[in-house]
Amino acid sequence: MHKKKTVLDFQKMKAEGEKIAVLTSYDFPMTGLIDGAGIDMILVGDSLGVVVAGHDNTLPVTMEEMIYHTKAVMRARPNAFVVADMPFLSYQTDLTSARLNAGLLIKDGGAAAVKIEGGVNAAAAIAAITEMDIPVMGHIGLTPQSLHRMGGYKVQGKGDAQAEKLIEDARAVERAGAFAVVLEGIPMGLAARITEELTIPTIGIGAGPHCDGQVLVIHDILGLCSKYSPKFVKRYAELAPIIAEACANYIADVKGGTFPEERHCFK
Repeated sequence: MHKKKTVLDFQKMKAEGEKIAVLTSYDFPMTGLIDGAGIDMILVGDSLGVVVAGHDNTLPVTMEEMIYHTKAVMRARPNAFVVADMPFLSYQTDLTSARLNAGLLIKDGGAAAVKIEGGVNAAAAIAAITEMDIPVMGHIGLTPQSLHRMGGYKVQGKGDAQAEKLIEDARAVERAGAFAVVLEGIPMGLAARITEELTIPTIGIGAGPHCDGQVLVIHDILGLCSKYSPKFVKRYAELAPIIAEACANYIADVKGGTFPEERHCFK
């Protein structure tokens, strides 16, 4: 069993050059498997809106849903450090709401930290929440809650002006007190530059190998999500056909009268 992780561990890992492995999880059984494998950090992502609830994007996800899934994850008692996403409209309207909703994810959900999308525009919310002694992870670059402004899921920071804006976003997140920052959908050279400049760890997703860590959605690496297949995803298993075959075999057994057998029955 691996030792329970804290924010101090991630700072030390960056300093020593040890990469940080992060995966999403949204429920009790998957969390047990992921944590048992030795993952450093679990993100209860608002990506659950797409891969669990079937929405086209993350915008419909509510605070109630995030608390529900965070509770389910925490019942597995993971040693990994658990971060819960703050969903759309939970922190953008005012700082009082941002503080309250972050507090609910810690108090009711049981998470150890929250994640907020945005750079300069999210700095005040990050600072307000960290002042409550709640660790905050930032998230810049391709921020899914901003997909309408970005015109879809497009790589960010390609031109000089965009790159400078992202560097300023990264600095703002660090200055506001975040303990780490996710870099999503940006060129790997820019991600390397940001990682070098910041004193806090960077966690990449579609940002190349030079970040201090990497995060992927669990459904993507297991081959369970057919809606999207981003370029940055590596599939480590193809579980969808295995599950479909198991279900088809069960149906055939029930229809054919070969299940249940005597050994499955009570006497």
